[in-house]
Amino acid sequence: MQEEKKSNNTKKAKKKTLKILKNILISLLIIFILCGVAGAGVIFAIIKTSPPLDVDTILTLSEPSSVYDSDGNYIDDVASSEKRDVVSIKDVSKDLVNAFISIEDERFYSHKGVDYKRVLGVVYIDILNKLKGKNQMQGASTITQQLVRNALLTTREKESTFLDTFTRKIREMYLSIELEKKYLSKEQILEAYMNTVPFGGIIHGVEAASKYYFNKSAKDLTLVQAAYIAGLPQAPGIYNAFLESAQKNPTPYLNRTKTVLSMMLKNNYISQEQYNEAISQVTVEGLKFNKSSSINNNRLAYEWFVLPALEQVKRDLKAQYKYTDEEVNNLLSYGGLKIYTTMDRSLQDAAQSIIDDSSNYGSVKTKLLTNDKIMDPQASAVVMDYRTGEVKALIGGRGKQPARSFNRAAFNGSKEFLKPVGSNIKPLTVYAPAIDSKQATAATVVEDSPIGSDIRKQWPGWEPKNANLKYKGYVTLREALKESINLVAVKQEFAIGLQTGISYGEKFGLTFNSDDKASLASLALGEMNDGENTLTMAAAFGTFGNNGIYTEPRLYTKVIDRRGAVILESKLSTRKVLSPQSAYIMYDMLKGPVSPGGTGTNAKFGSMPVAGKTGTTGERMELWFSGLTPYYSGSIWIGHDKPESFPSKGIGSNTAAAMWGKIMKAAHKDLAVKDIQMPSGIVSRQVCKESGKVPTDLCYKDPRGSQVYTEIFIAGTQPTALCDIHVEAQINKSNGKIANEFTPAELLEKRIFIKRDHKSSKTLEDSAYVLPTEIDDTKPAPAPVVPEPTPNPVPTSPEQEQPNNQEKSDTQDTKNNSNINSNSNTNSNSNSNAETKPDQPQNDLQNSNTQ
Repeated sequence: MQEEKKSNNTKKAKKKTLKILKNILISLLIIFILCGVAGAGVIFAIIKTSPPLDVDTILTLSEPSSVYDSDGNYIDDVASSEKRDVVSIKDVSKDLVNAFISIEDERFYSHKGVDYKRVLGVVYIDILNKLKGKNQMQGASTITQQLVRNALLTTREKESTFLDTFTRKIREMYLSIELEKKYLSKEQILEAYMNTVPFGGIIHGVEAASKYYFNKSAKDLTLVQAAYIAGLPQAPGIYNAFLESAQKNPTPYLNRTKTVLSMMLKNNYISQEQYNEAISQVTVEGLKFNKSSSINNNRLAYEWFVLPALEQVKRDLKAQYKYTDEEVNNLLSYGGLKIYTTMDRSLQDAAQSIIDDSSNYGSVKTKLLTNDKIMDPQASAVVMDYRTGEVKALIGGRGKQPARSFNRAAFNGSKEFLKPVGSNIKPLTVYAPAIDSKQATAATVVEDSPIGSDIRKQWPGWEPKNANLKYKGYVTLREALKESINLVAVKQEFAIGLQTGISYGEKFGLTFNSDDKASLASLALGEMNDGENTLTMAAAFGTFGNNGIYTEPRLYTKVIDRRGAVILESKLSTRKVLSPQSAYIMYDMLKGPVSPGGTGTNAKFGSMPVAGKTGTTGERMELWFSGLTPYYSGSIWIGHDKPESFPSKGIGSNTAAAMWGKIMKAAHKDLAVKDIQMPSGIVSRQVCKESGKVPTDLCYKDPRGSQVYTEIFIAGTQPTALCDIHVEAQINKSNGKIANEFTPAELLEKRIFIKRDHKSSKTLEDSAYVLPTEIDDTKPAPAPVVPEPTPNPVPTSPEQEQPNNQEKSDTQDTKNNSNINSNSNTNSNSNSNAETKPDQPQNDLQNSNTQ
């Protein structure tokens, strides 16, 4: 009975377990069905909101994007027919067609627009990658999907989330199926794809690629050449055989070519024998590259401006729509976009003409370099509206140059061209930071003299000098900026700290590498390891005219797609660098270098206010001028593509200033003369330029003339202490030494001097006006000896004679003692004066603080 009962209980437990499992399975099935229904609903909703399938748009994929100037006038096509030759699929070698299908979409002829097998495989790989913590995602788009995406979706979808990407993929798959089902044949799809696929840079389409790499038509390619061409689109920046990196190490593109051949063998497009023969030819020599020279002549109109503008467009498209480089290049090449730039065509033409004119380079004659006929010396220039950020002119070089030559003014997508900026950096990393941080004012006085031990200790062996190899002595920061005095900049930068200079420099848009950040020469004198370009410097100097606000340069205003929709607009991007008061004071100080006695006087044009700074690097290799007016900022660079010094005479940074002035004159044609208004929060005060402090009457009496001038300050930073540099002293005018009590009255003279508490190792220009340290050594004249009258001889006794002799002796001893005391007193006084020199001014000097 117990066993039977136990058996019944076991059966009941099993039934209960089965029932639970059944319920779980039913629940899971219901959930799965509900999820499927919900998912199907979501997918259906996505499909319903897909854009219309515009077959004409797909068939006009070769339509290039166009570029326009600031007035809306056409400039050029981004990819013209000269840079992409459209060919029929019948005029493409069968090997090339099969190579593309093998490596890009091996089931192209069998799927209906979407390769489900490949999609499932990619989903599986992506899930594994996510589980392993890897971020890389695999692509599963067919050739048909790529056409649909490029033609209908890429200009509309913003993929900032997974849902955005999922939505685009669903639409892409749906439209691809519809396209193949109702509209286009496989041959039409393949032809459109092969005419638009990007191969890097300006090369688009298989015909242009074949001509570029092998100087032959696509129909004439060998099997191994076809495999190379088909493998390029995945990464043209790596597989381009003409790149310097590829020439040093051809392994990546050779391996890629072998991969394509392996896929062709796998898909039975070639035999084993063909494969073996082709593999043996996968060498640099076997591929038989023959670069076409015609491609290099396909220069865009206004390419100096257009290419950097396109780089900004690419950057912003990638940021806004999360595009890849390949997608952006495809879109620009055959998306039919209209790109409106900020370029002022008339100013661009005028600036190019001025830059090209050989008479603008002083005594240096222009020559053509032997290899590529490039003009030398070279130059670049930029003019921008620093309030809107719109760049009006951008010149990347002189003369006619091949397409895609590196741009000396801005990045054009190929290579940065950076040059040390020399003294152009001083307003950005020295003077503006010092004034804005209130560690100094425009009236702060720094001694122009050799650096001290504190600097030498940190940078041993470095001995900076001024360009003229002279030392002025006491100078204000305003004067130091005007005359570009190196040693003052070095000392002031050291005083505020390198980190302060770096911080402000970066806010101005400058870039420093690790070596620059540890170098006083880089931060104070612009002797940078890399450097900057004229676009960066023009934007930086514009900050001084814009209330201390830095505005990012903008090279385009908007981008419109082929349907007329605005898909991208450049936005005003600003950041605060300086207070309005600091910016205005710097603007006012920068008027100094262009005024008489400054280093950039040639920058002036007409009556328009101008402010700016010259820059000359060590060994005179780079010449700069950067500055601003109440309307625009701009920058000029003159130099050599390969570092070379300019002669010491006949050309200099003032040459660059003259060129800047000519370009700015053209930019300001028909503009009214005005000046930047001083903001509130600034006060003006009279100061002594020898001390930077409140003047006393001695400051007006300086033998060089009055040293008093009016300076402007951020309210609260104006000086309150009296000048303690000017002093009045009584001297012996015959020897120039400080007078003492024995100096003859006729030699006494009061003079005004400046104080210096140390003796410089070099002669300073103001040394002649420094208070003497030597005390006059004039001694008192000896007392005259008056002879006594000789008495008439009277006979006396010896007893009577003795007292007279004693009296005479006593009298003579008294006079001798008096002379010795005088001498002693004189000596004592002289020694005392020498020993108590710090107290001497109390008797013979009048300190300015007491006036």
